[in-house]
Amino acid sequence: MELEQYIVTIKNKISASPLITTSEVVDEKLLLNRGYFRVRLTLLNTDFVELTEAFTIKNNQLLTLDYRYQWMDSSKQVLRKRWDSVKHFPDLPNFPHHVHIGSETNVKPGQSRNILEFIDFMESELS
Repeated sequence: MELEQYIVTIKNKISASPLITTSEVVDEKLLLNRGYFRVRLTLLNTDFVELTEAFTIKNNQLLTLDYRYQWMDSSKQVLRKRWDSVKHFPDLPNFPHHVHIGSETNVKPGQSRNILEFIDFMESELS
């Protein structure tokens, strides 16, 4: 897989998802050996999701370098969950991957997912 192909695959997945009603690509960058993608989504239930991922390809394998996937209510005021890899909870298992559930202070261990895996996860969570 190449960086540009990954972004095209993300866009196709978003377009095909029955969960997603609208999408707005906020930013996408392709550098020599690294990519970045940020998109805002409206879900079928009118909730808001923003997905941000930095990635690279090594040995023809996608590697997620950094991510933040934030799910909020339709008003964008109430946090449902935010998954990220910011290194500010070193005592949690699976550091730096964690999820904020319902508030900034309710933090649990998380796992790394790329955007494609995250969309699959959300579709199974909300179906």
